[in-house]
Amino acid sequence: MPRVVIVLGVAAIAFWVYTLVDVLLTDRARVRAFPKPVWAVGVVLLPIIGGLLWLVVGKARRGGKIAQPVAPDDDPAFLSTLSRDEVIKRAEQDERLRRLEQELADLDDDPAADPER
Repeated sequence: MPRVVIVLGVAAIAFWVYTLVDVLLTDRARVRAFPKPVWAVGVVLLPIIGGLLWLVVGKARRGGKIAQPVAPDDDPAFLSTLSRDEVIKRAEQDERLRRLEQELADLDDDPAADPER
């Protein structure tokens, strides 16, 4: 029986140290419900209960999908910031670029346009 008490005591101390260090090292953006200092005091004053509450309630999980970067042309938030004139100007530039690329491709295909052929 004394061995069990010692093992549980060591496990409780290890859990307490782990949760205290975790509170102190966690980025503020991932802390929920209370500010970090409140969580640190809670973990110190209530070692097991405070640590469990921190892990369940206080620390936001990373899970879920990682947001993939979105090109500005595909981002509705970015497009909504553009004025109508900017959108039209951008479309005209895209069309002009497409026409120039087509002209270059046509010149590459035309043997009469290349005197070295």
